[in-house]
Amino acid sequence: MKLSGGLLALLFVLPAAASAGNTLIAPNTAVAVAKSSLTVTPDREWNKMGRRPGRNAETWTFDGEQLNDLTFYGGIAAETALFREVSKKDKPLPRFKSTMLITDIPSLVESSYRIAANVGVITIDQIEPTTFAGYQGIRFVYDFTPPNDEVHRKGEGHAAIVDGRLYMITFEAPALHFFDASIAPARAVIASAAFAKK
Repeated sequence: MKLSGGLLALLFVLPAAASAGNTLIAPNTAVAVAKSSLTVTPDREWNKMGRRPGRNAETWTFDGEQLNDLTFYGGIAAETALFREVSKKDKPLPRFKSTMLITDIPSLVESSYRIAANVGVITIDQIEPTTFAGYQGIRFVYDFTPPNDEVHRKGEGHAAIVDGRLYMITFEAPALHFFDASIAPARAVIASAAFAKK
């Protein structure tokens, strides 16, 4: 199967053993994501992909991985990359730093895509403050064309740094039609983000 969905272009670097079955996510039920205390409550069914782009990340889709993907990053610790390494020796990925400001996160995403997915051009179009999971955060819009399918894609990220860890949700889809057609249910999931009570 050819993987050509935005972030899922990264998944070619994963070993076959990491590819497990997909899971149906039921609507109207809070679910913890990305092996973290971050929860979301979708208002429609989504499919959780069996392959993970990183240790503390997972991806959902509802039309198929080539058409839309919603990726969760749960508590990325300091000195940790967003994605699995492509080549730690020759092409090390940038790390989330404890000294980073929330405004540094779009640049972290940009540089990570350039290395992990071999994206030549990725543009951050908008950056603005927002509330994410009850914390002061950032919203940013970006676009890029992955080299494996040459379909221009648009993305939107929402992130916050909580207790020294990065929590983020990104949504990506082809810029022509699919992004606008499917951003509403993605934003509904993002708006539902909260931290599980201890």
